[in-house]
Amino acid sequence: MSEFSSSSSHWYGIRDEGNMINPLPDQQRYDESEITKIADNMLLFQRSNGGWAKNYDMRAILTLEQIERLRATKDEFETTFDNATTYTQVQYLAKVYTKTQLEKYREGCLKGLEFILDAQYENGGWPQYYPLKENYSRHITFNDGAYIGIMKTLRMIVENDSSFSFLDDDLRFRIETAYERGLDCILNCQIVDQGRLTAWCQQHDAETLQPAWARAYEPPSICNGESASIVQFLMDMDEPDQRIIRAIQSAVKWFADSRIYNTRVETFEAEPLETQYKTITKDRRVVHDPEAPPIWTRYYELETGKPLFSDRNSELLYSMAEVSRERRVGYAWYIYSPQKVLDAYPAWLQKHELQENVLKP
Repeated sequence: MSEFSSSSSHWYGIRDEGNMINPLPDQQRYDESEITKIADNMLLFQRSNGGWAKNYDMRAILTLEQIERLRATKDEFETTFDNATTYTQVQYLAKVYTKTQLEKYREGCLKGLEFILDAQYENGGWPQYYPLKENYSRHITFNDGAYIGIMKTLRMIVENDSSFSFLDDDLRFRIETAYERGLDCILNCQIVDQGRLTAWCQQHDAETLQPAWARAYEPPSICNGESASIVQFLMDMDEPDQRIIRAIQSAVKWFADSRIYNTRVETFEAEPLETQYKTITKDRRVVHDPEAPPIWTRYYELETGKPLFSDRNSELLYSMAEVSRERRVGYAWYIYSPQKVLDAYPAWLQKHELQENVLKP
């Protein structure tokens, strides 16, 4: 159930009056071994269009009132791939059906797969929400693993994972087609900056495929966190073609060149600060540390390659110290995830017997 932790923690940690249901102070939870009860919950939370809304606990032992509320709101969509939603439920229901052979779980899984196929753009990308909303969520969304989570689910089917052995040939063909289109869109979104193939943004315009603004503090830029997940996905392919190899090599070179040395982010106790969202009791600062491992900023400015920051007013900033304390503490401005790609790169070269090592001088 680890894939569902983001949504469940949001449900318990952020009370939202817009939720279909909110947790009780003493909300009980099913044990992870109670798979049919958890799967029954997933069917309750599944919307009539086949998708799921985010930020609920699939393990919650629901009251009769909560159950009735979910049934009464089946047509309230707000369905999304954000916070590891929908594609995770599809995988879970497939596994439970394979184990139990109970038809209701097969039907729920198939509805979820149809939702994923319906949500895909003609160019192969996926938005954050479907049906589409009139905001940034319409963009092709790599943020928080949405796009890659969908693609990993489809790849399970393409590679004949036994959890999905019940799918018929027609649906398999449609999923294989969607997967190939999704892969093509990933490669088409890779940013060419100053004539150089680099990495990806968190979100890309659904029509032009160019880097796009997401939330107010998430500017168009080269985004190393999301890019690291994309590259890891591409590196897991057994038989990459030349275009995929070029995409990986270019991103690896970008990660190597954008490393920041002698830098560490320190969190420390500070005077309590009341904000619109919560009380903040900590602060963060960047400190010089010659022994620190390489680190990266979340964003790099297009055209200049400078580390980039922002705030809720969308102002472009060039140090974390300029960011308001609420966003400075509440957002991951520095990351380490590209190091996983750099660590895996030598073995990837060896696996595919590639001679060009972009990390060598």
